[in-house]
Amino acid sequence: MTLALIVILPLLGSLLPLLFKNQGRSLCATMAMVAPVIGLALLWRHADAVFAGQTLIQSRPWLSELGLNISFRLDGLSFLFALMIQGIGLLVILYARYYLSKNDPMGRFFCYLQLFMSAMLGVVLSENLLLLMVFWEMTSLSSFLLIGYWSHSTDARKGARMALAVTGAGGLALLAGILLLGQIVGSYELTDVFAAGEQIRQHALYPVILVLVLLGVFTKSAQFPFHFWLPHAMAAPTPVSAYLHSATMVKAGVFLLARLYPALAGTDLWFYIVSSAGMATLLVGACTALFQHDLKGLLAYSTISHLGLITLLFGLDTRLAAVAAVFHIINHATFKASLFMAAGIIDHETGTRDMRRINGLLRFMPHTAVLAMVAASAMAGVPLLNGFLSKEMFFTETLEQHMLGNWSWLIPLGATLGGVFSVAYSLRFVHDVFFNGKPVNLPKYPPHEPPRYMRVPVEILVVMCLAVGLAPGFTVAGLLAVAAESTVSNALPEYSLAIWHGFNLPLFMSFAAMVLGILVYSLRRPLFDWYARQRDVDAKLVFEAAVQRLVRGAGQITLLLENASLQRYLLCLLLAALVVTGFWLLQLPALRGPVALTPIDGVTLAGAVLTMLSAVATAYWHRLRLVSLVTLSVVGLGVVLAFARFAAPDLALTQISVEVVTIVLLMLALFFLPARTPRESSGLRRGRDLIIALLCGALVGALAFAMLTRPYDSIADFFLANSVTGGGGHNVVNVILVDFRGFDTMGEITVLAIAAIAIYALIDGLRLRVPGADSLGKPWAQRGDLLMLVNLSHVLLPLALMISVYIFLRGHNLPGGGFIAGLITAVALILQYVASGEAWTAQRWPVNYHWLAGAGVLIAGATGVGSWAFGYPFLTSSFGHFHIPLVGEIELATAMLFDLGVYLTVVGATLLILANLGKLPQSRVVGGDF
Repeated sequence: MTLALIVILPLLGSLLPLLFKNQGRSLCATMAMVAPVIGLALLWRHADAVFAGQTLIQSRPWLSELGLNISFRLDGLSFLFALMIQGIGLLVILYARYYLSKNDPMGRFFCYLQLFMSAMLGVVLSENLLLLMVFWEMTSLSSFLLIGYWSHSTDARKGARMALAVTGAGGLALLAGILLLGQIVGSYELTDVFAAGEQIRQHALYPVILVLVLLGVFTKSAQFPFHFWLPHAMAAPTPVSAYLHSATMVKAGVFLLARLYPALAGTDLWFYIVSSAGMATLLVGACTALFQHDLKGLLAYSTISHLGLITLLFGLDTRLAAVAAVFHIINHATFKASLFMAAGIIDHETGTRDMRRINGLLRFMPHTAVLAMVAASAMAGVPLLNGFLSKEMFFTETLEQHMLGNWSWLIPLGATLGGVFSVAYSLRFVHDVFFNGKPVNLPKYPPHEPPRYMRVPVEILVVMCLAVGLAPGFTVAGLLAVAAESTVSNALPEYSLAIWHGFNLPLFMSFAAMVLGILVYSLRRPLFDWYARQRDVDAKLVFEAAVQRLVRGAGQITLLLENASLQRYLLCLLLAALVVTGFWLLQLPALRGPVALTPIDGVTLAGAVLTMLSAVATAYWHRLRLVSLVTLSVVGLGVVLAFARFAAPDLALTQISVEVVTIVLLMLALFFLPARTPRESSGLRRGRDLIIALLCGALVGALAFAMLTRPYDSIADFFLANSVTGGGGHNVVNVILVDFRGFDTMGEITVLAIAAIAIYALIDGLRLRVPGADSLGKPWAQRGDLLMLVNLSHVLLPLALMISVYIFLRGHNLPGGGFIAGLITAVALILQYVASGEAWTAQRWPVNYHWLAGAGVLIAGATGVGSWAFGYPFLTSSFGHFHIPLVGEIELATAMLFDLGVYLTVVGATLLILANLGKLPQSRVVGGDF
């Protein structure tokens, strides 16, 4: 699983910068480079196979029934992106070492950067679409952290929130599209999806799937009309901008467009939607970039424009257009990363990014100026640079399409217009920054060249722009071929990377774009005046206003539905149940079915009547809190007896354990409350509640009667038949919990641990004053450590623990298990707190319950992961019979380790709540501490 290791390495490596953050900035940066360097080495091990046209797939089953497997894929396309992500990531780390100031927490920055790198590697290397979706959302979350890294800045916080909201919404649409795609194909593996391409395109849900997937693509890659979030992400540090705009965040969208190209492309709908969005984005981004005064703003809109160009190429839906799109992805990554880094150097050395002030920098920063001018020329498509080659292929493909009939000329015209503005804003970047007079009121003057190694990443990228432009056949041809072949999933068409193709129409389009671009820039003054007169619409303000309107609307709806009355919430819930369930129940031709009811014996009837009377008594005496708690415990005991009566000993043991813990919890809570509840409901409201209660009771009774008198198929037969052979246990209930549905149990104990920690956080530090007398005026006892209770609890503790161990060990074959054993242990330990006080118990039982609950969840999770080592799905259990000296033959199952995790979580979570509830009194008149 070397591919999984490539993905995980940055995740693990994110800890290194944090560990070495105080050991020097250079060492911190060096530690951040460890993971991507190793990842590149592992990636390069597979280079021969990839360049030979092979596709490497490494897979481990996980939740196979849901279609989610740990599957990774390495082909030409994923190799290209993984190479860019890690290679440019290394350059960004080196650059950031010198860009960040001493006040910026460098360890945290590199941690966030590597989390993002891991997420992006997961996206491009995933073979399973559901797994890809997990990493897709991780990119949104980690980019949120990176964009908002300077959290003291309002712009950074708002820009991060906008990016998360837009890309997160697109992610939800993408998830829906992927789920539908998997339902059609019957699998979420890309190999199966590609093989079912024709089936997908002919399916009735194809338009829905295409729109949903493209919403995810367009939001992530900032396509029109979702492009507005990208310029506001410029509030991030420049290393983040360089990384997100060149090889990662925005490229995730076009990567997915390329990845799903074989399955979704090839229809008219694809052409119209994708090419229209690409053309609109190309032109809007290119035109807007020219009028930006902020250096990074210009580059941001230019990124939008070039992403539109790539999207348009995929939309043209020819194999050669797909090749050109992949080629431009490579070229854009190199010149855009170098331009952002150059912009960061200028900002770093001048203190501003305003192009109206940073003029004439060629005299102060000649080295940086040359690098930036070469990169800007590549962006403009100047001959002998890499951008020129892919733009020539782009122009060629716009001339080859005929989908619009007589209007097909609009596409090459739009492409040329985009090229015109690309030349214009590239020329502005060069002329306004490095020429155009002298600097104006620079915060840092005079500017000078940056530290030597801060320029190294820019130099490497600019050399690549030159090398690809001058010798594409020796530099990029092989990588482009395998990446493009993986994209089209077919034999590549004939194409040439020659620098000179003779005098043809694409060359004329390039020449026209350069001449007209220079002309547009020369006429910039009247254009700027015209633009300044237009209404300035700040997308950030519009977005924030929309968010505030949404919040206000949600608040109004919440106030309408919620008035802080639990009674009202229960009323709405019960009325909804009455209407929905009652409606369908009334549709039955007859309430009674053909199956006869089980005869009722006297003992069962007496128990049921006692339970019902206790429930009624609880409601009647609800204002007498202690009395109602006693009657409520009788209801719980009646349920326990019902479970025992109908041969469900596991449920009976669980229920009685839960009842004891619950009663202790409620008794602790009642200690801080008045003995009586004040009368708050009018007679009319009580009458209404009585009617609703009777109706709900009648509904539940009728529903139960209708079900019990009708035949039904149960899944119980499967569990009974496979409990021993599949799970190695005769106790079917326990086998279900720790094996067949172990993932559910894993989720439940995780929720239990989280809930316990949340409750602890709520009551930690809270101290409540309690009276010295009860509600009748009788003073509390001066001693809390009653001799009889103390002695009895000390005797009961070892017995209870022994029973707990016994219940735990027998749980796989007889009634018991980790959950019941954990509750018994918790009750035994909480008795020590009640009898002897918190201080006495904590001195003799110095256990951190946070760690105990956490250890339980980790042990349960580790048991599930352990099955991967043997090639089985997550949480697959194994069992066998072993002979142990002095003990004899015994059955051992890995499910017992999982059950141990359940046991520890239950003990830790229960005691974390109960033991800390006893610390709430601020002053006590009793002698005990609990």
